[in-house]
Amino acid sequence: MNVRSLAATAVLALTAGMLAATPAQAETFATFTPQTISVPKQVRPVVHSVTPVGTISLDMTATQTAYVVSKMRVNDATIRSLFDNEVVCQGPGGWSKNMVIGQNVYDIDSGSPLRDVTLYTRFLVHPGVAGRVTCTANVRGNSLSRDSAATYRLVSGYLTFADTSVVNAADGQPAQSSVSAGTHALNGGTLRLPALDHFDLPSAVQGLNVVGDVNLKVCHPDAPCDTYGSAQVKFTLFVNQWKSDGALCKADSSIQVTHDVPYWMHHKYVPLNKSDFTVSTAPGCIPRFNAYVKAEWLSGQTAGIHGTADLTDSQGSTTTHDSDMSHAYVLPY
Repeated sequence: MNVRSLAATAVLALTAGMLAATPAQAETFATFTPQTISVPKQVRPVVHSVTPVGTISLDMTATQTAYVVSKMRVNDATIRSLFDNEVVCQGPGGWSKNMVIGQNVYDIDSGSPLRDVTLYTRFLVHPGVAGRVTCTANVRGNSLSRDSAATYRLVSGYLTFADTSVVNAADGQPAQSSVSAGTHALNGGTLRLPALDHFDLPSAVQGLNVVGDVNLKVCHPDAPCDTYGSAQVKFTLFVNQWKSDGALCKADSSIQVTHDVPYWMHHKYVPLNKSDFTVSTAPGCIPRFNAYVKAEWLSGQTAGIHGTADLTDSQGSTTTHDSDMSHAYVLPY
C-alpha cells in the first residue's frame, strides 16, 4: 500500500467504521478484549477510574513520525456516565505525548442513540530522539450519579500505529497542533480552534489528508445554563494553500457539520476529515498551507471548545499528566 493510500485509508476509517491497515507486528497492534468497565460515583473533586486495555510499542529514529489511532466502542451503561478514550505515549529521555477524546454514554434504558458510543483518539508522535515509544490506551470514566457507581461495556476496539512513517513538515516536525488548556468560550460567536498555522511541506508532496478532532462542551462554566436546553453549533474545516507572494492559491471548506447537543450529553466528539486535498502546481503556488476548524455558535446554551486537560495517572492518584483534547493534524502523501 503506498503512502497516499495508507493515509487516506486511515482518515476515512472513521466513516467506514473500521481502520484498514497492513498486517502489523504483534507489538504495534492491540485488539481490546471485550469487558465490563467499572466507574466510580460522581464526587468533587472528580475521581476517574483508569482502566488500561491495550499497549503497543515502536522503535523509532530521531526523525521519525508515527500515526497512533485508538478506537473504542462502549454501551450497556447502568447509569449515564463519562466515557473517555485516552492514549498515553512515552519515549526516550522522559518524552511523552498524550491525547483524550470523551463523551457521555447514556444508560441502557434511556432509549437514546447516545447509549452506544464509538470514539477515535488519533494523533502523531514524534519523540525527536531515537528509542522505543510505548503507547497505552485507557478507558477513563465516572458515573454521573452522586449516589451510585456504574458500569458500562467495552464492546470492541483497537490501538495501532496506523502509519509508522508520516511525512514531516519542512522544519522536520509533524504538522499538528492542540488547543491550549481550559474550556475556550463560544458564547454567541465564533472560534477558530484547533488551528494549524502556516507550515511548509516538501516539494514532492502531492496531497494532504487533514483532520480536525474537536471536543465541544455544552454550557461554559462562566455562563448561565439551562440544564434542560441544548447548544447548536456549526463546524467547518478550512484548508488553504498559499502562493509565494502571500496570496491565496487554493481553499477548501467542503467539510461541514452542525450538531445540536443537549446539556446532559455535556460534551460531544466532533471529527472532521478532509481526506484528499490535492496540492496545486498553478503558477505562484508553493507547498505552504494552513488549516483550522471554524466553530460557529447558532443558538441555545453557551458552549466551549475543550483544550488540554490535566488528568490523574490512575484512580485516586495525586500525580497527573496533560492530555490534549481538541486537536488537528496532517497526513501528507
